[in-house]
Amino acid sequence: MKRPQFTPEKSCLLAVALSGLIIGAFLLSHLIWSVDNISSFGLCSLASAKARAAADYEATPIQLQSILHYATSKIVPQQSLAEISVTFDVLKTRSPCNLLVFGLGFDSLMWTSLNPHGNTLFLEEDPQWVQTIVKKVPTLNAHTVQYRTQLQEADSLLKTYRSEPFCSPSKAYLRGNYKCKLALTGLPDEVYDKEWDLIMIDAPKGYFPEAPGRMAAIFSAVVMARGRKGSGVTHVFLHDVDRRVEKMFAEEFLCRKYLVKAVGRLWHFEIPAANVSQSGGWFC
Repeated sequence: MKRPQFTPEKSCLLAVALSGLIIGAFLLSHLIWSVDNISSFGLCSLASAKARAAADYEATPIQLQSILHYATSKIVPQQSLAEISVTFDVLKTRSPCNLLVFGLGFDSLMWTSLNPHGNTLFLEEDPQWVQTIVKKVPTLNAHTVQYRTQLQEADSLLKTYRSEPFCSPSKAYLRGNYKCKLALTGLPDEVYDKEWDLIMIDAPKGYFPEAPGRMAAIFSAVVMARGRKGSGVTHVFLHDVDRRVEKMFAEEFLCRKYLVKAVGRLWHFEIPAANVSQSGGWFC
């Protein structure tokens, strides 16, 4: 993720807002549990139910750390509050869930704390940056990823991928798919073995020719989403859609017809599994 620059005033306002979001996530999860369970307990058991709710839904250590961090830090995420709120609105209904984030940065602690009791995994291409962030927040689940693409190849990859059968919707897969250059083949087993409810694409770097670009992340996200076996859709969030390559690959693989919300530089897609998708021979 890019290292953003903020004025002190904007940093302060966003930090306060982020702290509010995290506190709200905790209160909402507590409230939902309480409302759902009051009807299942008799009045005589109400006291024990409250005690159990307090024990099970007290703020997690990562949430408390996140509130303290964003309330006191001048370094805040690059996404705006409006953009963050798009993903937060989905997390409010899906958490605890499996959240996969391409990128590691100043927002990682926030995403983990907004998915309490869920599984949040970060994928980052810069090993030194992983060490820097994880040293500050050892509880983050982060892995280094090697990409086989460069941003300067984006146009060529888009023109030629259809000539490779193992890039096609019917045959595409990820683990060990070395024939399709857009497939991320070297991810941790945890990525392949889980079904991801939400996928955030805010990395890798995509602003100079030799950078990996987000072409493979976008392609791999849609392959995961189409391979979903569980119920419901996969929510995919793509940041920096003001850039040509991100927009171009989103329209090719994530599909305009699955775009449900656009706020600032963030697009939110709801991707159905392949067995319920109405796509023709290709992704869109």
